[in-house]
Amino acid sequence: MKSGTKDQAEGKLHKVKGKLKEIAGKLSNNPKLKAEGTDEKITGKVQEKIGQVKKVLGK
Repeated sequence: MKSGTKDQAEGKLHKVKGKLKEIAGKLSNNPKLKAEGTDEKITGKVQEKIGQVKKVLGK
């Protein structure tokens, strides 16, 4: 798998995991878990964008 595609796939995975943690944190009234989920979701978005850029540049 090319680096850009791999980054996009991993980014999407992190976004989903982050969203699940965020929801779990809200449901369990756990602000730390909710914050971890938000952080992971943002990290996933960044990684996905990096993958898109790599794909455009052909790396």
